[in-house]
Amino acid sequence: MKIYLPNSAFIGNIDSFLANFDPSEPSKLEITANKSWLSLHPLVLSMVAALSLKIEPSNIVCETVEAKSGHYLVAMGLYEFLKIPAPRHMSNISTHESSGRYIPLKLIKDSTELSSFLEDMIPLLHLDDVPEKAKAIRYVIYEVVRNVFEHSGAESGAILCAQYFKKSNSLRIGIADTGMGIKESIGHSYRTENDIDAIKLALTPGITGTTKKPGGTEQNAGAGLFFTKSIAYINRSFFMMYSGDAMYKLRMRDPHKPVNFLNSNPLKDNHSLRTDLPYWQGTVVGVDISLDDTDEFSRLLNLIGAVYSGGVKDKRKAKYKKAKFI
Repeated sequence: MKIYLPNSAFIGNIDSFLANFDPSEPSKLEITANKSWLSLHPLVLSMVAALSLKIEPSNIVCETVEAKSGHYLVAMGLYEFLKIPAPRHMSNISTHESSGRYIPLKLIKDSTELSSFLEDMIPLLHLDDVPEKAKAIRYVIYEVVRNVFEHSGAESGAILCAQYFKKSNSLRIGIADTGMGIKESIGHSYRTENDIDAIKLALTPGITGTTKKPGGTEQNAGAGLFFTKSIAYINRSFFMMYSGDAMYKLRMRDPHKPVNFLNSNPLKDNHSLRTDLPYWQGTVVGVDISLDDTDEFSRLLNLIGAVYSGGVKDKRKAKYKKAKFI
């Protein structure tokens, strides 16, 4: 496999980065990088780290990063994760020097490790005076990662990392796994024609791959990804989901358009779809979250609750309206 780290790769411009991913020769991993500058979303590093999990370190080749901004790779713990030495001119950089800015790459295999990750992340956001927001962010990350445990079948677990930007008071989070992927997972309960249809279902509240029952179950209501996307939507931020050959990307909403409701149908939001990307065996989720207090965010949990209930009710109505044949 080959993956190139460009000078810029964030959710807004992620398409070209994904299009250049080469999944051939899965027993090898070759990493190259822009020589001048690196400005990368955490999801990029989560993807690289996830790819490395099934590869012997001796089969991983990482081009020497010459860009001065390459210290970001050290701070995020990429070289340590790949079990390869960092470039000599970066060897004295500690992953702890940027405390308050980075949450380095972490492999999550069970609920205990996930709880530990959340304990490290939440204090970084300084949300002690806004417990509702901390609770919401903790919930969506827990739900998204829990999907890996329950649906992906990824023996190696999920890879997470995050970066906090003080100037914009925002958080960027990347999560990746190399499990069965959304189509196969959700296909246990729903028939899907392709990867993009599976992603649409995964983003719809009340849909879960563990049961056909509308609304899911009490333990798994199929709402984690919907919550995640909704937080990004409310805060005029980006969200993306990539699995198989398909990607759904939430674009920034119009700032002049009031948020009076949330769409249970992800296709009704301002978005883009790709169905021609190199095949990713597993799932990648990236989200940007603004941490600024707004009236809209304060209303978010109530809005999400209303849309979720409405979406489930509609599906139940549709189910019971179907013709029954004796």
